[in-house]
Amino acid sequence: MDRARTRITVAGAGAFGLTIAGSLARAGFTVSVFDPSETNASSVAAGMLAPVFETLLDPVAAGHFPLLLAARDLWPKLAREVGVKLDLGGAMAVGDGDFLGAVAAGFAKLGLTAQELARSDLEAAATGLAPALMEGLLTLEDWRLDAAAALAALRKSATEAGVVFRRQSAAGLEGADRLVIATGAAQGLTSVAPLLKVLTPIKGQILRAGASGFDGVLRLPNGYCVGGSGGFAVGATMEPGVDDLAPTEDARMRLEAVARDAFPDLETNFETQVGVRAATPDGLPMIGCTADPNVFLAVGARRNGWLLAPMAAQIITACLTEGEAGPYAARLDPMRFV
Repeated sequence: MDRARTRITVAGAGAFGLTIAGSLARAGFTVSVFDPSETNASSVAAGMLAPVFETLLDPVAAGHFPLLLAARDLWPKLAREVGVKLDLGGAMAVGDGDFLGAVAAGFAKLGLTAQELARSDLEAAATGLAPALMEGLLTLEDWRLDAAAALAALRKSATEAGVVFRRQSAAGLEGADRLVIATGAAQGLTSVAPLLKVLTPIKGQILRAGASGFDGVLRLPNGYCVGGSGGFAVGATMEPGVDDLAPTEDARMRLEAVARDAFPDLETNFETQVGVRAATPDGLPMIGCTADPNVFLAVGARRNGWLLAPMAAQIITACLTEGEAGPYAARLDPMRFV
């Protein structure tokens, strides 16, 4: 295959689409990215690279820890290549004894040990934390990034590698030789890739505000709080089967309650942001070849689009170069749903 003469259309400019496009361009292919919108689930996400807490707190992710950890371990190389800043400060769990006991037991099952935090440790890490939160647990295995800054860095790196961006939807190959579909929950290309029909949309809402003074990640029984240079975020709701982008008052109230549980004196005006994720029946994405040798999928990452992005790029690039796809490519093969 003459890579320079092989034209690839990537449909979707989220974390998956941009990471894949950049990887393919650096491998020598001629790549165009099609996406009609500047907003997607990746831009709304909190940017957590969280193999530990996603495994512990999301029942659908139970059993996926080795895969999620392997995906996280691909991030330092990608971050250096494209200029994404990773925050390696870890994540803290706070809550009552039952919640922390369950988290500690989960850590033990994963073969991990959490660092126990006293009230003084929590106060040092999170000024204004609710007085009722007397202790916590810290893991340094979960990282994070600023989603907006990471998208900008990925796009800039892809552009520098020769990727061309089209502000429109892809209706198919768009004159290219290969098509990579990374359109999240969208169903517009089902005629090209019928496997997209197995995806379920999941509407998610998150609250954002300006900087709060808190810099870190808090996992609570009913949600999470993330603070940093990108502002303060509280999340997140999940509504399986719902694909509209309308914010709701019920979600706002629920998420504001999460913020008050953590920081009762927090005074800020929140903005609600809405995204729609995609999920497969087994909770893992479809990444790889389809029955059509010219069409590839990278969809269905559920809550872990950012975490899994470098693994998606590795697998798709390997499909087109006969390179090393990594040990989890077979587990993510789209054809498992045929």
